[in-house]
Amino acid sequence: MVEEKLRYSDADLAEFKEIILKKIEKAQADLELIKSAYMNDLNNGTDDTSPTFKAFEEGSETMSKEANSQLAIRQEKFIRDLKNALFRVENKTYGICKVTGKLISKERLKIVPHATMSIEAKNMQR
Repeated sequence: MVEEKLRYSDADLAEFKEIILKKIEKAQADLELIKSAYMNDLNNGTDDTSPTFKAFEEGSETMSKEANSQLAIRQEKFIRDLKNALFRVENKTYGICKVTGKLISKERLKIVPHATMSIEAKNMQR
């Protein structure tokens, strides 16, 4: 009788930890870019242009800042989810589906390292 694995091996967890750390590093760099674009208050010099153009420019700038703000919020959530995954690696519960209790496939975890549910569980939600 084949016993079903209850958790990933320490070697697997170390591999996942490396993947997660790389993703966190990249995500934090991306967040800094987004924030710098959001915080950029450099004036592109529309003072000498017609008032109509200036109004369009300011409206566009506001929309851009709002979009960047939303991107920053999503990126911060992504980083938080990755850090939570790292915590699960440390306490050796990483890769266990929170719905079925079965192991999430390695392929899924390599693509979505912050996943907490297996494809099976995700499909049950629909």
